[in-house]
Amino acid sequence: MKWPFQGKWIAAGFGLTLLFMGLVIFASFNSTNEIKQGANQVQDTYQTLNTLTNFSAAMTSAESARRGYIFLGNRQDLQRYQNEVINMQSELRLLKRQIHPTSSIQQQRVAQLNLLVNQRLALLEQSIQLYQKDKTALQTQTDITDRSIQLRGEIMAAIANITVEEKRYLQSSLEQSQYNINLRILIEILGTCLSIVVIFILGIILERQWIKREQIESLKSSLAQEKKLGELKVHLFSMISHEFRTPLSVILLSSQLLKEILTELVDEKQLKNLYRIQSSAKLMNHLLTDILTLTRAEAGKLDYKPHLINIENFCLNLVEDLQLFGITPYPIEFLNNGKCFRANIDEKLLYSILSNLLLNAIKYSTDTEKIYLILNSEPEAILFQVIDKGIGIPRGEQPKIYEPFYRCQNVENIVGTGLGLAVVKKCVERHQGEIIVESDVGVGTTFTVKIPHINVLK
Repeated sequence: MKWPFQGKWIAAGFGLTLLFMGLVIFASFNSTNEIKQGANQVQDTYQTLNTLTNFSAAMTSAESARRGYIFLGNRQDLQRYQNEVINMQSELRLLKRQIHPTSSIQQQRVAQLNLLVNQRLALLEQSIQLYQKDKTALQTQTDITDRSIQLRGEIMAAIANITVEEKRYLQSSLEQSQYNINLRILIEILGTCLSIVVIFILGIILERQWIKREQIESLKSSLAQEKKLGELKVHLFSMISHEFRTPLSVILLSSQLLKEILTELVDEKQLKNLYRIQSSAKLMNHLLTDILTLTRAEAGKLDYKPHLINIENFCLNLVEDLQLFGITPYPIEFLNNGKCFRANIDEKLLYSILSNLLLNAIKYSTDTEKIYLILNSEPEAILFQVIDKGIGIPRGEQPKIYEPFYRCQNVENIVGTGLGLAVVKKCVERHQGEIIVESDVGVGTTFTVKIPHINVLK
């Protein structure tokens, strides 16, 4: 049976349409695989970065517990230190499995990181053993601490290198995937144009809808996981904060009672250790508050409850409270240059802002230079200024000072966590305010906080 001429053209056109449709389907299938592979790479990189973050947090907590045990002799701190060391080692093992197996450079970096961590853990263990044998070996403890801080810097640098390489690998993979996807999309367009315009339009619409649906579902899943993780972090840090604040309150209350009893019985110089206990407990409580505030801010659950307060009295009480953070009072002077006395502000967030700025000024200044807290007012905002004559902040590093855990290169051996200014930034943003820094190395630093007020009473 011979096919008519039209039938041959129909059959040829139908066969050609099926061929191009097959090419389109094949290209679409490969494009979907590329998208899935890109999503998997994003997830793998996210897990690796999360592991690095957890490792850094465990390392910071271990160091904090080690110091708490050495300075306070608290067995709970020793147990917490041992638990955090186990967490660090667990995160390192997880990191080795997560690193891309074809990247020899990353494997070498992880090995170097593991070596540095082992060296630092050995130093910390040596410090604890030294404390258990001889609690008076302060110089040796200081040397160990200095070396530990140096190793920490090397560890953080190694972590930063690993993070950069992971992001670079992810970017390279995504670019290659994007190129392959674009190439296959071109094939789809050409194939569809050569077959039937209607099939081309319908196929593109269906494909785009499918991809968009996959992306929406992936985004929903990622947002749900991120929200759940944020809630878990807030709950965890809230529980830890509560568990720590109870014994800290007992320590403060007991030390205050001892002070009242011993004030008339012993010389003032003999009360220095008691003052150190009170100061360390208050600083630890302040650190817990900063960590909890930062965690809630990152999870989008930082409470904002403004109410009418007397700002001048608040600043005076804050300055008086901070005088107790050292063995001798620090020279903090409060000046009210404005006409604003009361305003609707969240008192807790304002306390976190000003106390962190003042504590930083105290930490990076000598006890011979005055530190100023100045209150000003503008028609649309309240201004707080904290001025010191300390070591200053290098201009090149000023844009980075609000990043969590970031510390400038000129802090030398001054102990700190790098959380204070990150907390200040979050609290100011919660007030829809603005923070400005002016600083020169060796001259001093001025932080200006502008908070728009809803209702100010003069």
